[in-house]
Amino acid sequence: MAIHFGCTQCGACCHNLRLPLSLAESADWIRRGGDVQLFIEAIPWPVEPPDTDAQAAHKRRRSFAAMSGALPIRVIVNTVASFDGACPHLLPDARCGAYLERPRVCRIYPAEINPFVELTPAAKACPPEAWGADMPEFSAAGKIVDAETHELIIASRAADAQDAPLKERLCSELGIVRTALANEGFLICSFERDTLLSAIERLTSAGDAAPPAIPWQFVSNRRATVDTLLSIEAGCAVPADLAGSSTRYMEFFPTDL
Repeated sequence: MAIHFGCTQCGACCHNLRLPLSLAESADWIRRGGDVQLFIEAIPWPVEPPDTDAQAAHKRRRSFAAMSGALPIRVIVNTVASFDGACPHLLPDARCGAYLERPRVCRIYPAEINPFVELTPAAKACPPEAWGADMPEFSAAGKIVDAETHELIIASRAADAQDAPLKERLCSELGIVRTALANEGFLICSFERDTLLSAIERLTSAGDAAPPAIPWQFVSNRRATVDTLLSIEAGCAVPADLAGSSTRYMEFFPTDL
């Protein structure tokens, strides 16, 4: 089935967003006065999945190996441009005020960066007329037809993989040792703009030395999860342990602790 799409410049997709950025894009976003947060999740990784597991390979590429107590894990760090309301670069006439410098995720929209997420028009903010049959063909049989968008998606995924080891060093630099359990929530870390920018800039001049190994701790608001993690000797904390820090837990499930 073919999907047609044409931007109507309504600006609806430029509000209340958490835009995933590469580290280079994150530095540029901060320099332009924007805010960037770290959304962190981790996957228990007690055994290495087979090479034929495409989803595991995707997660491996964009993560780094670590330990939580006795449990091997892989940590995924997403650097995210965060804003409520209109994007700080959105002009009154709904044009982008940073169009030539906009992140890849904006250039790719409405396509999905994650290869396992299907493009679904109903899930997008665009009005119905953006998907009219009179608009250019955007995808067919699940494949992006637009050549420029296709190349940007490839570049975005490559940057995600290249950034993974740098994000391990970034966490070490910023003293981040906690994570959410994947599919249960995110641990969101916020820093002063100058602090985060300086840490990102230092990554390019620190050489290739591996950061010191640090023990990671899962944060969960679910009793069953906490009990399971403790039973396998993984590090564990609860949201209340974050009080007074610049870190908060964004839960996907009601708290039952």
